Amino acid sequence: MNDTAVPANQGQADAVVQATRALSIASLLGLIVLGLAWELVLAPTGNRTLVLKVVPLLFPLVGLLKHRMYTHRWVSLLVWIYFTEGVVRATTDPYPSWVLALVEVLLCLVLFTASAVHVRWRLKQARARGLATETA
Repeated sequence: MNDTAVPANQGQADAVVQATRALSIASLLGLIVLGLAWELVLAPTGNRTLVLKVVPLLFPLVGLLKHRMYTHRWVSLLVWIYFTEGVVRATTDPYPSWVLALVEVLLCLVLFTASAVHVRWRLKQARARGLATETA
């Protein structure tokens, strides 16, 4: 038997990994653009220093672009800070800020889901190849 043979479901797994990676990157970029536009142009609060909330989102961008699974893991935790901000501002801010907050919540949910599925599929692939140990 050939050691280089590709399992039948390998193509499907690679497609899932690529799609979830693309969704993660797109939603992270969306959060960055939304944060900048929100605080500078669309609904500024008068205190432009709130734009600094975007800075922590720049760090995982490099890791996601370099296809690092560890970054997918910790960005799925970081995103909950922005989710919480979105929920609070969606329920307390006036229009148009509450609409932007709902968009932030949606982007956070997409980023979390895509990153979680990405990690799960990559670990599943690694186990199938015998590269990862079974965890309890």
